[in-house]
Amino acid sequence: MTMEPKSMTDLSRRLFVSGGLALTAAPVLARTKPAAAGRIVNPLVRQRADAQVFRHTDGWYYMTGSVPEYDRLVLRRSRTIAGLSTAPEKILWRHQASGPMSGFLWAPELHLIDGKWIMYFAAGPSGGGEDVFRIRTYAVVCDGADPMTGRWSVLGELKTPWDSFNLDSTSFVHRGRRYLAWAQREPGIETNSNLYLAPLATPLTLAAKPARLSVPTLDWEVRGFKVNEAPAVLARNGRLFMTYSASATDARYCMGMLTARDDADIMDPSAWTKSPVPVFASSPANNVWGPGHNSFTVDERGRDMLVYHARDYREIKGDPLFDPNRHTRVQPIAYRADGTPDFGQPRRNGPLPA
Repeated sequence: MTMEPKSMTDLSRRLFVSGGLALTAAPVLARTKPAAAGRIVNPLVRQRADAQVFRHTDGWYYMTGSVPEYDRLVLRRSRTIAGLSTAPEKILWRHQASGPMSGFLWAPELHLIDGKWIMYFAAGPSGGGEDVFRIRTYAVVCDGADPMTGRWSVLGELKTPWDSFNLDSTSFVHRGRRYLAWAQREPGIETNSNLYLAPLATPLTLAAKPARLSVPTLDWEVRGFKVNEAPAVLARNGRLFMTYSASATDARYCMGMLTARDDADIMDPSAWTKSPVPVFASSPANNVWGPGHNSFTVDERGRDMLVYHARDYREIKGDPLFDPNRHTRVQPIAYRADGTPDFGQPRRNGPLPA
């Protein structure tokens, strides 16, 4: 979720590995009604941006995402993807009364790490002015085995080499080692955010110096703002595909992709190849705008599925950050003959084909 800064200082998820795991919002829209026979209907969940959906080993689909008020962390679950549209939603944690986590809460992501449920999120302080955009990454932890019923408390803040704007942390395990990928502004590089990767010593402590994987330089990455954010990892066909989002959070928002061989040193930036064009972008024909901040899951038949947010109109009044109608959407992923994912274009509103 990119902030839309008035200046460069006002700075502006997602894993799926084979076998692994003070705002006034617009009126809340009615939830999408599921189609017959459990068909997925887009939008899947309205007014939930930065969505993460995954199927856990317990058989449940879990979903979290940013709420328009940016004031709380939420979670829902269902036995089916379609059922997430009407599943009860639990509030896990609310922003604090004061301090560095008293303002905006952005882009939560849930992971089970070393037997504990941990939710990463980005937060800033309240109080108005530029300081509310002093966004850093934090985590809360659950005291029980069930994330829907356990009590959640603050675990701490992510420590990186720079005390600067950072968000959109995702964690994944590759060849037996756990990694963290995230977006951050690095001092000395005049961008809003770049992509970084590092192995983890603990959920909030890096085990090595971060590798800078991507800086926004291509024309479609710098429209409105110079942004690479929201990494998500898909491990398929002997490769790691790291999708990410780029540019401003209006209709120009789109997805790019980095690719590395499964047996490469993924901490070597040269092991990753960037797609020269967006891999997923707005569809005027289908009236879906600004798709991005994706995650990956599988449907009940085992098909790979792309989860993302987008709006169903192009024109936005005011700051896109405060437009509440970025809706969670889902659609299947195809693969080309060379094994690379083909995301196609965003599907129009309505039931997905059977």
